[in-house]
Amino acid sequence: MLTLAPAPRAVILLSGGLDSATCLALARRRGFDCYALSFAYGQRHNAELAAARRIAESLGACEHRIAHANLGEFGGSALTDAAIRIPTDGAPHAENEIPVTYVPARNTVLLAMALGWAEVLEADDIFIGVNAVDYSGYPDCRPQYIEAFEAMANLATRRAIEGQRLRIHAPLMLLSKAEIIRTGAELGIDYSQTVTCYQADEEGRACGICEACRLRRAGFAEANIADPTRYATPQ
Repeated sequence: MLTLAPAPRAVILLSGGLDSATCLALARRRGFDCYALSFAYGQRHNAELAAARRIAESLGACEHRIAHANLGEFGGSALTDAAIRIPTDGAPHAENEIPVTYVPARNTVLLAMALGWAEVLEADDIFIGVNAVDYSGYPDCRPQYIEAFEAMANLATRRAIEGQRLRIHAPLMLLSKAEIIRTGAELGIDYSQTVTCYQADEEGRACGICEACRLRRAGFAEANIADPTRYATPQ
């Protein structure tokens, strides 16, 4: 009797936003058993975590965990410190300027914790939905950063030392927001379940004026797909 080999496992960083939902769907299409990992990192709203729960269930994650890493304890970002205003004027950043919505060390901390869970699961693949095209210029969303973290991970884990090389996948890295949305639409993702806004209300409704909302709305327009985002006020 033919016995099928078990599907490989992967840890998927799932924020509850459009990009990470697409990343989860892509990992499933590639044949991975997906273990979704979200974080309460001190963000100013919890709507995205509720969205992550919905997405993990609807996209068939084997397990979904919410870990705690309180980066808000240090502040330094408009996403974790209520004293710092989230920009809503749409003004472009100066060249090489990092916006105030950058959370210091966020992806490094989140990937490190994903790496720990991956080792326990005996998973050799981690997916993260970072993007270096339609994004805010965060330094930890660049290809060089992902390559460097993967190199570090393969020096730091028992599985790698024993010959099981770990891979960090960033399948959205070079896609525009419109291309990401078209990909997700082909995969059947219900993007109304996702929360992208930097200052969503308790019900997950978007403000429509922060940079994340602007990029998302422009992506749907360019993709020629109706925007299913729930906004707090009519757009």
